[in-house]
Amino acid sequence: MRALFRTKSPELLMREAEAPERRLKRSLSALDLTCLGIGAIIGAGIFALAGTAAAGEAVHAGGSITKTPVINFLIAVAQHTPIVFGRPAAGPAVALSFVVAAVACGFAALCYSELAAMIPVSGSAYTYSYATLGEIIAWVIGWDLILEYAVGNMAVAKGWSDYFVKLLYSLSHGSVKLPLWLVTDPTTAATKLSQGGEATQYYSHLVLPQIFGHAMALDVPAIAIVAGVTALLIYGVRESATANTTIVLIKVAVVVFVIAFGAFMVHPTNWQPFAPSGFGGVMSGAAIVFFAFIGFDAVSTTAEETRNPQRDLPIGMIASLIICTILYVLMSIVLTGIKKYTVYLGDSAAVATAFASKPWAQALVSAGALAGLSSVLLVFQLGQPRIFMAMARDGLLPRYFARIHPRFRTPHITTIWTGIAVGGVAMLTDIGSLADLTNIGTLFAFILVCCGVIVLRRKDPARPRPFRVPMVPLFPLFGVLLCFALMLSLPIETWLRFFIWLMLGLLIYFFYGIRHSRLTEGIDTGDTEDIIPPIVKP
Repeated sequence: MRALFRTKSPELLMREAEAPERRLKRSLSALDLTCLGIGAIIGAGIFALAGTAAAGEAVHAGGSITKTPVINFLIAVAQHTPIVFGRPAAGPAVALSFVVAAVACGFAALCYSELAAMIPVSGSAYTYSYATLGEIIAWVIGWDLILEYAVGNMAVAKGWSDYFVKLLYSLSHGSVKLPLWLVTDPTTAATKLSQGGEATQYYSHLVLPQIFGHAMALDVPAIAIVAGVTALLIYGVRESATANTTIVLIKVAVVVFVIAFGAFMVHPTNWQPFAPSGFGGVMSGAAIVFFAFIGFDAVSTTAEETRNPQRDLPIGMIASLIICTILYVLMSIVLTGIKKYTVYLGDSAAVATAFASKPWAQALVSAGALAGLSSVLLVFQLGQPRIFMAMARDGLLPRYFARIHPRFRTPHITTIWTGIAVGGVAMLTDIGSLADLTNIGTLFAFILVCCGVIVLRRKDPARPRPFRVPMVPLFPLFGVLLCFALMLSLPIETWLRFFIWLMLGLLIYFFYGIRHSRLTEGIDTGDTEDIIPPIVKP
């Protein structure tokens, strides 16, 4: 038990990061970090999930219990009332859902800022947990972050592909269509064929090829965008940040356009009723749109590539969160004012649907959505390999994953493998409810980060803290409670999948990680390192 909860001092973590063979190129400023944060935040959440949160999902009395939010199930059992299965609609009150999710993220962002400024190394919540809560917790949170970055990126790649097809259709006035089997996965293709009509108007050659009696489809645009982003990230973080900043400017301009132009298309009667499902609908919506905010913590994974991490990391995370919250609230108000919220039921392109009566505006919005989703892919693909790299440095994963490219000074091995996994799954699989799985993994990580601030304040109160969370332990506890409330607002099936994922991660840790940990080998216990992970030779 003592081995499971051993920690690494912040000084040791920083000395490891500064070893010549491990050192990354420091080139990012506070503006770069803010743009990276905005690039990660504005994307699939507002472009794809706002409509779903507003319209709800399959609310009826004869559905599957696994689709029911945990909190609704518990309340029904406690009050001995019938269980209403499905996800309640937030309606126009989805604007409040964004506020609730933003407040929860705000408390977590304060905690991230304190730890990131105090321990400015790659690894994000994984590294902070290793320094405060112990190795087993660090492993769990590192394994958990895979849900946030890799699995989340699969959903984002699917959304990018969908908007890409619709943009081609809009720009060509319906004359350019791609074969259905070439731009989607088998499950989604079957769903669209069963719906027919408008669902298939964007595609040509609706007949799917058969392989061994099974209909096949490959989402080529999804894997193509993942491959492009992966290549860019291998080339260099400075170039990636520059590309991201350009994309961010484009998509923020489109978001502002939607708000400004859409305001003149609003019909106030569409805001009635404002909260059709009451507080439960607002919380259920918040649990969904939380996906729109994940990614600001990806800024912390670039700590070793930031010029002044103690000052710039807190600025980047908090500034990007504030800017995006304001844009989200305004945009959700406009979307639910242009059309009745029920129109967006099951719609993964709600923003484009809102402007369907104006083709030129729909094309512009689709282009903005592509830019938004591209930058999310960029930042998530930036963060995931650095989590793997940090875990491999500590021996919890094979040290092959800790290699740094000799010329570009980027973690190219983990970047390539992440790209292969994300692109491959996105090409063949219907992601569906994995957005919920991404959310529950991220919320759990946020809870552990908030707890880490409290623990480290007690264990090492004299340590210099360039940024301090106010009102500790009150603010971190607020973060814990709000994040847990959002977790309870997710469906039961999401909790089941989450526990299965954690059990699989623990098996890997006990069969490999704990045996190969550098702390187990006695390497990371002194003032210097004796073994450096190998790098690729020129």
